[in-house]
Amino acid sequence: MNEPSVSTTGASNPGSDSHRHPLAPDRADIDARLSPVIEARAPQALGLAGRLALGFFSAAIIAYELFVMRVFANGNWAHFGSLVIGMAMFGFGVFSVLLCLLKERFQRHLEAWTGLAAIVTGPAMVAANAIAQMLPFNPMFLISDPAQKWYLAGYFGLYFFPFLAGAMVIGLIFLREQEEFGKVYFANMAGSGLGGLLLFGAMYLVEPARLFLVPVALWAIAVLLWTSRGAGGPGVSTAVIAIAGAVVMGGWFPQLTVSPYKGVSYARQFPDARLVHQRSSPFGHMEVYSSSYFHFAPGLSDSAGQFLKKLPERAFLGMYLDGDGPIGIMKDLPDDEAEYIRFLPMSMPYLLATGPDVFVMQFGGGISTNVALKMGAKSVTVAESHPLIREAVRDHPEISSFTGRILDRPNVQVIPFEGRIFLTASAATYDLVDLSLADSTGLSMPGGSSVHENHLYTVETFRAGLRALRPGGLFAMTVWNKEDPPKSTLRLLTTFLEALRAERGAEIASHVFVCHTYLSTLTLVAKPDGFTADEVKTLRRYCKRASFEILYQPGQAPPAGDLGTVLQAYRHLFFDPAANETLDESVDMTAGALYRLALAELVTRGPAALRDGYVFTTDPLTADRPYLAGFVRARDLPRFLDKLEQISDEWGYLLLWATFAISGLLGLGLLAIPVIFGWRAAFAHHRGKLGTIIYFTCLGLGYMFVELGLISKAILFLGNPTVSVSVLITGMLVFSGLGSYLSGRFLERAGRALTVAGALIWLMTGLAALGLDRLFVGLAGWPYSARLVATLVLLFPLAFCMGFPFALGMGTLARQRKDHFFIWAWGINGSFSTTGSVAVPLLAVNLGISSVLLLAGALYLIAVPAFFALSRATPASTPFGSGGQQ
Repeated sequence: MNEPSVSTTGASNPGSDSHRHPLAPDRADIDARLSPVIEARAPQALGLAGRLALGFFSAAIIAYELFVMRVFANGNWAHFGSLVIGMAMFGFGVFSVLLCLLKERFQRHLEAWTGLAAIVTGPAMVAANAIAQMLPFNPMFLISDPAQKWYLAGYFGLYFFPFLAGAMVIGLIFLREQEEFGKVYFANMAGSGLGGLLLFGAMYLVEPARLFLVPVALWAIAVLLWTSRGAGGPGVSTAVIAIAGAVVMGGWFPQLTVSPYKGVSYARQFPDARLVHQRSSPFGHMEVYSSSYFHFAPGLSDSAGQFLKKLPERAFLGMYLDGDGPIGIMKDLPDDEAEYIRFLPMSMPYLLATGPDVFVMQFGGGISTNVALKMGAKSVTVAESHPLIREAVRDHPEISSFTGRILDRPNVQVIPFEGRIFLTASAATYDLVDLSLADSTGLSMPGGSSVHENHLYTVETFRAGLRALRPGGLFAMTVWNKEDPPKSTLRLLTTFLEALRAERGAEIASHVFVCHTYLSTLTLVAKPDGFTADEVKTLRRYCKRASFEILYQPGQAPPAGDLGTVLQAYRHLFFDPAANETLDESVDMTAGALYRLALAELVTRGPAALRDGYVFTTDPLTADRPYLAGFVRARDLPRFLDKLEQISDEWGYLLLWATFAISGLLGLGLLAIPVIFGWRAAFAHHRGKLGTIIYFTCLGLGYMFVELGLISKAILFLGNPTVSVSVLITGMLVFSGLGSYLSGRFLERAGRALTVAGALIWLMTGLAALGLDRLFVGLAGWPYSARLVATLVLLFPLAFCMGFPFALGMGTLARQRKDHFFIWAWGINGSFSTTGSVAVPLLAVNLGISSVLLLAGALYLIAVPAFFALSRATPASTPFGSGGQQ
């Protein structure tokens, strides 16, 4: 490590003898006495075992990070990727502050501190997750239950400790090896990539509750490698005891507790519940239950009891993915129960199509496919990208028998891709394209609107479906409609009508028929060539018999009421309830009235009035903004602060805002603390402070923007968020690690190398923002393994270039002997990575995923001039010019 510099300027040096107390011993004498001790405590060379240990430690940390995401996804309502990444990076940020303030103390006992942190990391992983499972955290009640905020803080605190211990190991190794930073950073990044890859593979073999064994095993290898070096600190025997303790603790205490409010928890409590099938993979954890308590009647007509002699019995199995559901797996109905199908709203388009060739956009539990077959479809082509669903329905003996081997029928063809991708790549056409009940219990997650990508309901998906229709063909969609006032369904209607207008022109008044059942389902049937009067009459007669409320029909008279008045009334309902007391009693504020007025406006004039006047956002969903969440506009959030309970179903979006605010404040605090408490000792006499702040802030934000932006882009291509997270994080880390390894060759000309790297990153993020979606759609017909490889190939050049800036910046600080700046920079990067991980979904919801990537490119461009400010050498004439006593 760097030796303290000796000042030649006498009294100007705060540490010179001119300021020494008369009774204080001579410093030179002290140094002479202590030098043998200091030398004896000097850390041993890292060596191959040390670098391998670093790699396995890094692998354990990233595997633990992904494991926690799986715990959140299975036990709670979402994988909370940004939250977990934020907790991990916060641990790194906090330790960097400690290291910056207490560098000399850590350096005196470097081996001991590193060994202690290494020993503690594994048990901390297991203990933190086990205790977290005991906390009754439920984000659904984040607004209504004040205790939930403390439980959320408990989550942060618990998961903070293992990440802090891991950061301590990695940070101390970085400090001791700063002269070879590019090489140790490569070991760190490559190891992290290995951890992600191993956990991804383990998801095929190990159930979620036992996935903790992967990070624990990687940590065990790392700690044994580290302690076997015999360089001081805890020995191998201590490591073995810690490993045994972590394994025993993991087996004794539950590592996954499912929320009692998740769908699968209810199913497990049914008296006659029986687990039929379960399977795990990176696509999730599937459970299928049999019970007489499963009664699926999606939109079933209230008149069914009058006209049907017999309703189906035990007609469904309940399927749960990561505990969410149920998705009803429909049995092959016998003839005496098949009439039930005609009282479901999904049967409406078949009243107008005889023996159609049908494309079903998503199989799900098979209800749409069953409706098509029972209503006389000549052929059914059904898309289902989820391999666990296909395998269960086709290959599991009991389930395949229950469904009448529906996927093996000669007139049924299964497409193992997303429906939109297949229709875009295929030239096939159909008489009917159906997108019905693709979700288990609602358009958003069952507990509310968590922020996740949903590509089923975008303009691009609807346009692909409309283009696939033959002349006279129909597009049909039935969705859950359980909100009052409506949010998801209004936004969905706006999205579809914009897609229809883009395909058929401005005049679409005769192309749409919409009906609903209050707080049940909403059905839209569209005919791009326009409905005839007889077809409208047929649909109207059906709705009357089934007691469905018609919301829009071709040729209708303008609905009663004024849309502007109703929209204003809804705004007053939330922001100024007293204003509605003077409202004319004739103003109808029911959901049906809002639908009728909104649809008449959308069909005839477009979305402007609804977009500008409604209290919730109705902007069309696109591939760049595929979020059925974030219905509260950012500008209205301050007005909802005293009435959050009224939008509690927006907990996912609100949680992001709260986390963003907290992470931003913590990031600024972590940035400022080393400066405030170490100004005279470490910062006052060095140049490049502002450049260091700007440079590593840009890198921390930029890297997260690229990583999470690409993950969101790849979800449609790879078919699952967990797969996308695992593959993209693994690839980013490994390829960036390669870039950092090679960056050491360019330290002598770091400015030029950084300029080239920054320009290439800006160019490639721009290309990804503008063209990656189209490229993914073009490659989507490839086999799944080929898609994985293609993703990594496309990722390589960008991720490789992104490995240069951080390593070059840290390497430059090390060469200039700015030890405290070196540590501080690592902390700045980690702290703002936390902020960036939470900012990405907020930016994506409000501006789009492409905007996130474009901002990332701009950040890397800003980093280039900041690097030249950072790299300004401190004049040798100053007391701390050579990086001395900092």
